[in-house]
Amino acid sequence: MALLEIDDLHVGFPVAGGRVVEVVRGLTLRLDAGQAMGLVGESGSGKSQTALAIMGLLRKPLRITRGSIRLDGQELTKAPEEALRRLRGGAMSIVFQDAMSGLNPVFPIGTQLMDVLRTHRGLSGQAARDAAVEALEMVGIREASARLRQYPHQFSGGMRQRVLIAMAIACRPKLLIADEPTTALDVTVQAQIVALLHELRNKLGLALLFITHNLDLMAEICDRAIVLYGGRMMEEAPIDPLFDAPMHPYGRALLDCVPRLADTPGALHPIEGAAPMPGRLGEACPFAPRCGESLPRCTEQAPPELVFGPRRAACWRLVP
Repeated sequence: MALLEIDDLHVGFPVAGGRVVEVVRGLTLRLDAGQAMGLVGESGSGKSQTALAIMGLLRKPLRITRGSIRLDGQELTKAPEEALRRLRGGAMSIVFQDAMSGLNPVFPIGTQLMDVLRTHRGLSGQAARDAAVEALEMVGIREASARLRQYPHQFSGGMRQRVLIAMAIACRPKLLIADEPTTALDVTVQAQIVALLHELRNKLGLALLFITHNLDLMAEICDRAIVLYGGRMMEEAPIDPLFDAPMHPYGRALLDCVPRLADTPGALHPIEGAAPMPGRLGEACPFAPRCGESLPRCTEQAPPELVFGPRRAACWRLVP
């Protein structure tokens, strides 16, 4: 049994006329203990809403309209808030993308870390302080004991992100969701954060769901990846095959957008047009209007999800 199992997940919000606009449409995934999976796609593809649905943190009017989410066999979609509160920070944790606003500016980081430990591990006093120091040391913060007394503004952006990761792993979760954890960080710090997540995954044996726009960062840390577009799965594959030979036109288009040092002028091929707005997608393939390989039926009906060994893809051109 996989640690995280998502089946036919739909997330949406109601609009006038009784209609529901879906931002995640039929997502299925499996994440084993100790595995790292990437969720990649353009803004609006449903990556962050999937993460919030797993954590039970969707903001109204967004809600899960259909599907199942199980963590270690426990169904989360029907779990009461009290049960989800116990799981959050304990069995599962999330690192959000904005390191600048992820910490409360009026409390020392030690207070914030120890609050997490008090709530989810029942620690207090010196035991909580020792565990907070250990968590900071695990994420590479030197002189951790002294820095417990410092406030968020006394840390750089990269160090604040390390503190957020320390809070997320302090209770030894089985699942860590990293939602664009390198946003607004410079390239060098991005590489350091990804290396840190890789190290923690190996050291703690946790499963990692890594959400990103950055294909290169995903390749550094993930075993597998799911490419999302318009709330739907376009392709899922192990990292090497996905980069060597994407099966879906959207995957190929994404890779063509990545700059390389050896590129000649004009070598980049941006994807023409813009990502679709929720509510204007219809039931056809959402990528069809921007796809240079589309067939007539691509604009009429959604393609089935086809399985090719360890890979999945949803494209009419792959249908025998």
